[in-house]
Amino acid sequence: MFARREGQILFVIVQEQEGAYSFPKGHMEAGETETETARREVLEEIGWTPVLLDGFRAQDEYELAEKPGTSKRVTYFLAEYDGEPLSPRQGEIRRVLLLPYEEALGLFEHEGTRRVLEEANRFIRDML
Repeated sequence: MFARREGQILFVIVQEQEGAYSFPKGHMEAGETETETARREVLEEIGWTPVLLDGFRAQDEYELAEKPGTSKRVTYFLAEYDGEPLSPRQGEIRRVLLLPYEEALGLFEHEGTRRVLEEANRFIRDML
C-alpha cells in the first residue's frame, strides 16, 4: 500500500508485535482467492479495506525459522491508501507507519521484502 503526500510516495509498513517490519500479510482461508485474502488481511491487521490496483502482483517465499523445512509463500498486491485512520490489530501489530521508500527499505531485514518494495516502487513510478 502506498499514499501520495505533497508530491512524495509513502509506503504503509507495519511493525509486528515481535518488532520486525513488513507489509500486512496473513494466511489464506479455505475458498478464498489471493485478492480476497489480501483485502481481508489488511482489514484485520490495520482496519482499512483496500481497493487493489490492477497489474501488480509480487511474491516472496522464505523458510520459517520456527518450523525448519517449512516454507511460506506470500503474494503481495498494491492499493493506494486514501488517508482514513488506521488501527493496528491489538496483540499482532505494534504500529503502522507511512514512510518514504528509502526509510522503508532500511527497516526491512529480509531480502525478499526489500525486493517486493523495490518492485512496488518501480511499478508506482512507471504508472505516474
